[in-house]
Amino acid sequence: MTFSSLQYLSKLTPTRLPVNALSLAIALAAVVPVHAVQAAEAVENETARSYSIAPGSLSSVLAKFAATSGVLLSFDPQLLGDRSSDGIQGSYTVQSGFARLLQGSGFSLLSTGNNSYTVTPQATNGDALELGATTISGQNTAVDTYDGGQVARVARLGVLGNRSINDVPFSVVSYTAKTIEDQQARTVGDVLLNDASVRQSAGFGNFSQVFTIRGLPLTTDDISFNGLYGVLPRQIITTEALERVELFKGPNAFINGVSPAGSGIGGSVNLVPKRAQDTPTRSVTLDYASDNQVGGHIDLGQRFGEDNRFGARVNLAQHGGDTAVDDETERSQLIAVGLDYRGERLRLSTDLGYQKQRINNGRSVVYPTGTKVPHAPSAKDNYAQDWTFSQLEDTYGMVNGEYDLNDNWTAYAGGGAKHTRENGQYSSLYVGNDGSGRVGFLYSPHDEDNKSAIAGLNGHFNTGPVTHQMNFGLSGIWGEQRSSFEAILVANRVPGNLYNPTQTPRPTRTYFGSDIHDPRIVGKNRLKSAAVSDTLGFLDDRVLLTLGVRRQTIEVDGWNTTSGARNANYEESITTPVYGLVIKPWDHVSFYANRIEGLQQGPTSPSTGVTNPNEVFAPNRSKQTEAGVKLDWDSFGATLGVYRIEQPSSSTSVTPGTVLGTFSVDGEQVNKGAELNIFGEPIDGLRLLAGATWMDTELKKTSNGINNGNRAAGVPRFQYNLGADWDIPGLQGAALSGRMLRTGGEYVNAANTLSIPAWTRVDLGARYGFKADDKYITLRANVENVANKAYWSSASTNNNYLTQGEPRTLKLSATVDF
Repeated sequence: MTFSSLQYLSKLTPTRLPVNALSLAIALAAVVPVHAVQAAEAVENETARSYSIAPGSLSSVLAKFAATSGVLLSFDPQLLGDRSSDGIQGSYTVQSGFARLLQGSGFSLLSTGNNSYTVTPQATNGDALELGATTISGQNTAVDTYDGGQVARVARLGVLGNRSINDVPFSVVSYTAKTIEDQQARTVGDVLLNDASVRQSAGFGNFSQVFTIRGLPLTTDDISFNGLYGVLPRQIITTEALERVELFKGPNAFINGVSPAGSGIGGSVNLVPKRAQDTPTRSVTLDYASDNQVGGHIDLGQRFGEDNRFGARVNLAQHGGDTAVDDETERSQLIAVGLDYRGERLRLSTDLGYQKQRINNGRSVVYPTGTKVPHAPSAKDNYAQDWTFSQLEDTYGMVNGEYDLNDNWTAYAGGGAKHTRENGQYSSLYVGNDGSGRVGFLYSPHDEDNKSAIAGLNGHFNTGPVTHQMNFGLSGIWGEQRSSFEAILVANRVPGNLYNPTQTPRPTRTYFGSDIHDPRIVGKNRLKSAAVSDTLGFLDDRVLLTLGVRRQTIEVDGWNTTSGARNANYEESITTPVYGLVIKPWDHVSFYANRIEGLQQGPTSPSTGVTNPNEVFAPNRSKQTEAGVKLDWDSFGATLGVYRIEQPSSSTSVTPGTVLGTFSVDGEQVNKGAELNIFGEPIDGLRLLAGATWMDTELKKTSNGINNGNRAAGVPRFQYNLGADWDIPGLQGAALSGRMLRTGGEYVNAANTLSIPAWTRVDLGARYGFKADDKYITLRANVENVANKAYWSSASTNNNYLTQGEPRTLKLSATVDF
């Protein structure tokens, strides 16, 4: 049967896509033949820009042209085969540039009419046409990846919008849904372990995930969702509904605004949700994890209406059972719905989610109280009390919209909200040199409501030979926290042991705060900011200079949990600038440098015992300088950078001959480091996710100078990652994977009297994909911590406690795409 391209598009049926086609997915709608594209060069409202793209494969040159021109492009690279391109030099509009690149190739351009394109073989009526399978990527979905599909070439950088990671003066990595699926990563923490600059620990007094980036903590409260803070679950975030996990390294007060909890000085994380594709998504996964975790995931997506303008994506997941830790059980549920509309000028999306998790007998953190840290017990051992539990329930949603005012300017706005309800009993263990000690008790109900909003304007224009990418943005967060607690005094803690734990009855509270059945308001925060930036391009955009400034206001009210008395009334404003430079002397090389800042709420001095009681200090301003080089060799990329972060800290110093000390923010923690990352497919069939980081830290101007010159707690000297994924020759669809994590020793306290040793963990995996009865089936198996190594995975950066590494865990799954 023969038919034209338009006829073919109207008859497309669901197909299984190649991995690289998925990673390049974008919208298809109307056919625009090459001769029409060439004619569009004369249209007056098209703005010509200068390009200098070196020769290479046609697929890579097209991808670079799309990224440079700021449009969305997708296609199946297998369609283009080994065709080469002479590159492009000179001034072109978007359409004329594509026409120049596709001239003589036998391919045409397809346009959705909303700045999105793909390519397809040219055809005339009567010709039989075989159009490669292509998928839609809705708003904010990655449009290009390095070979292998594990890392995207673009990321959403707050007020700067979606940008190519090689054109920004920052260190950014964007992990894709393929990485999540192949590694069977259940949480965001599992994904971030792929980067050598990140390590993970448990939260203070709960089971939350806390990430240490460049030696400084990031809590899950401060992870953004499509650029919105305060919307996501605040303890543990699951991955089934995520398209990308984007890691920005370094302070980011200008990029995203000050974070709700004030963490993230060493880096930030943004999550991008899945969107419906033009090819319907029909995927069912059944999985198992040791010791007896069984669950499943359903992923359904469909587009509707004229030109597939309306889309819906639904993700449902449920897991439950015993974990690899003795006597520990977990249950989780996720419902996530993503809806979107893409018109000629208007694009809308909304995301609604519900996540509930229950952890029983969760292994607690350990506080060393002696003169040395006891060795870690067996990897599977559980020293928690059997009355320990944590229940986390989050309902959240957001709406985003973009409108193209013309070809050069786009206005955007978004808003979101969430309600969190948490309840848990915790039994932290305080141990001496031999592992014996005492068991603590904390019961801490917590409710939280947040609202968040952003709005802005992005555009590009030229002033003579200089290009401009302008950004104006507003953001605001409004939060309310309600908490209560029950606990016991230190003297009433019951005996416990790290190596021979014994179960004791739930303690009777000896002090409490608020009503545990109706927690009182303990905090309100209002964070507002306005930002403006311009990225100026010189010498055909081979030199990019980013300048920006954000004015931020932090308002915080607090009330004592026990008495209800006001104990915080904070309102301060501050301006944070950003300076960034990218120089691209060669086609595959970019040098970059930045100077950027981070913000935290400033402290208030104690009401007694100091010479300056109740003094409110301005927000703590952290500063980073960074420089490095990025390599992009089409199929793989690499970055090498060095940085220095200066973070203020408070101290109380007593002048000799006086009784009271003076509270100040003169102290400082300095983190200096070097980072190397490699990602992509440097050799056909071999994909790498590898990296290393070396860190040196120093404490300055500590209280009475007692810790001056010491290393900061919880910061190892080095962290290495070596991850590889290899296609088995001769067996199509089969691959083996392996990953080694190596982390240096670190101090547990600022006095540097307690430390934990270095550790190494090895993970192995395999997968096999094949087609059966028009369905594509993927079998996956991963083993984490193959050697069942017992180790302390991290020390808290500010609370002097330890988190033990996870035991050997087997993960199996079967996915059917139909």
